[in-house]
Amino acid sequence: MNLIIDVGNTRVKVAVNEIDTIKEVFVFEKEKIITELKKIVSKFSVSNAIVSSVASFTEKEQQEITTLLKPIFLTSDTKVPFVNKYKTPKTLGVDRIALASAAVKMYPNKNVLVLDAGTCITYDFVTKKGEYLGGAISPGIQMRYKALHEFTAKLPLLEPSKLESFIGVDTNTSIHSGVINGISKEIDGIIKQYQKKYSDLTVVLTGGDTYFLSKQLKSVIFAHPNFVLEGLHTILTHNLAND
Repeated sequence: MNLIIDVGNTRVKVAVNEIDTIKEVFVFEKEKIITELKKIVSKFSVSNAIVSSVASFTEKEQQEITTLLKPIFLTSDTKVPFVNKYKTPKTLGVDRIALASAAVKMYPNKNVLVLDAGTCITYDFVTKKGEYLGGAISPGIQMRYKALHEFTAKLPLLEPSKLESFIGVDTNTSIHSGVINGISKEIDGIIKQYQKKYSDLTVVLTGGDTYFLSKQLKSVIFAHPNFVLEGLHTILTHNLAND
């Protein structure tokens, strides 16, 4: 069994993989990472592991994870199954590295645009030659709602809501229209930009807001909630095969 560990700022997502199949997924708070990993290791026979983290570990946590699993810690120096043409490869986030890896594995010989809808919305593009060119970073849904509330005196903080009409008839529906309609038009517009240059484009949507946004978009996309985990497993097996 392979253990795939994706550490966010507040939550950890762990997948147990057998060959190329995710057998089980666990989600828990970052503070519980050592306790929960010990539970998982006691339940499954883990041979290899990879850790991707956008948040920092304490020295003690890093030591305990290393002792428990002897994992690969994903960095910009880790071997990956694509050609990285990003101008500043050292600054490319580990989550985006994982997404590009999933794209080349799951959609070989295709131009792929991956949209990760989480705290931020990231756009990552891989060519049919397996070359990662870059993309874009934009505020996510929650960030936009919070910005409207925190940078104004009177606008309320709202939760995402299905858009009934693009015309807001009061403050709340105007905010929903600005955020949801704005994001939908942004995504559809960016997809069209790529399609003009790459007519055979494959578009993948992933991240925490996948299902909510997929219902709002007009563009044809493939929804893959676990695309980062798939990419991390691809990186792990790529490194094991090239050691």
